[in-house]
Amino acid sequence: MAEKDVPKLKLKPRRLKGHDDSTTCCIASRERSHLIVTSGDVSSFSTLISLSSLHYQSLGMVVFAGLTCDVLMCRNWLWMLVWSQFRPFVSSQAAAQWKPLENYNYNKEEINKVVCNSKSSFVAAADDNGEVKIIDIRQQCLYKTLRAGHTSICSTVEFLPWRSWEVISGGLDSMLMLWDFSKGRPYKVVDFATFDVSSGIAGRCVNPAFVHAIAVPEVDMLDKLDKICAVARGDGAIDVINIETEMAATKSKSSSNSRKGSHSRSKDGSSSSNTDADQNGKKRLHLNYTLGGHTAAVSSLAFSLFGERGKFLISGGNDKLVKIWNWSCYPDVGLSDDNNNNILHLNIEVSRKVNWLCTTSADTDNLVVCDTSKVVKVYSIT
Repeated sequence: MAEKDVPKLKLKPRRLKGHDDSTTCCIASRERSHLIVTSGDVSSFSTLISLSSLHYQSLGMVVFAGLTCDVLMCRNWLWMLVWSQFRPFVSSQAAAQWKPLENYNYNKEEINKVVCNSKSSFVAAADDNGEVKIIDIRQQCLYKTLRAGHTSICSTVEFLPWRSWEVISGGLDSMLMLWDFSKGRPYKVVDFATFDVSSGIAGRCVNPAFVHAIAVPEVDMLDKLDKICAVARGDGAIDVINIETEMAATKSKSSSNSRKGSHSRSKDGSSSSNTDADQNGKKRLHLNYTLGGHTAAVSSLAFSLFGERGKFLISGGNDKLVKIWNWSCYPDVGLSDDNNNNILHLNIEVSRKVNWLCTTSADTDNLVVCDTSKVVKVYSIT
């Protein structure tokens, strides 16, 4: 199939100025649809107040704890800083008096992603050492260290909202891992390098299939979207995996292996089912350049919060493009050429490489993009 010729639309965005260097992260409040918090290489600010007191080496990312604005967390290299009683309408002078509520210094290497679960009880922090630290923020202690999984940098992590004790992580070893963090070990591993070879997918071989970002639907999206995970890869492709189906395939394969005995084990003693791709015979949704996808690494992913929640999957990449995927016909996508032709809804051309993006629940100004410039762009997607 030839690469799709989709127009690169130059939408005129709102421009939010306030950073002194490139913007690295953005989040939107679930409670206040027009409240946005961004972070950058020098300072962090919201659309309503400037948090000028946060001039550390770098505020790589910020995250609201849970779905409210009561706790604001910031990642600063080895530190995770927690501010309580975050209020968007306080003055800049009052904001300058804020002090960190807690400092957690459990990660020994630079932190790449911080995420809080929906109950605001645990925080997961993925770092350059390939580890994920699970922190109990109610007991204010380290709960578990997830190690001996990734063999390279762990770039991203997310809690599974439908499973209380599980997280999913991705890394620069091209691995996606599902963890039971109460036990501290992975129970499912997907190797995207192996998947490309075994499934016959012809990659562009520009970059390895490193996992740079993942996105999972929120709880109120599950009835429509199912229990899935979208994976942003370093070769420009995006994979959408049905996690529950993958788990069922693993359990089925494990039962079969137990009957077959030693023949089901690899040379290193691990179960071969951990890295077998597409084990259940069902096609994974693979969004690559043949469908008009990215031609360079995909750096950020998000399910849309505006309109029909989760209808769009939005991706940003190093090719200076933001893509809006109308993938709501999944799982039928991939089985019909007609569906494939309609899946890419919109291309937005930006001036710089995309670092991060998020969406808001507002009817307008509902897509926020942080790139390597110091200006945050806000688009209206209809």
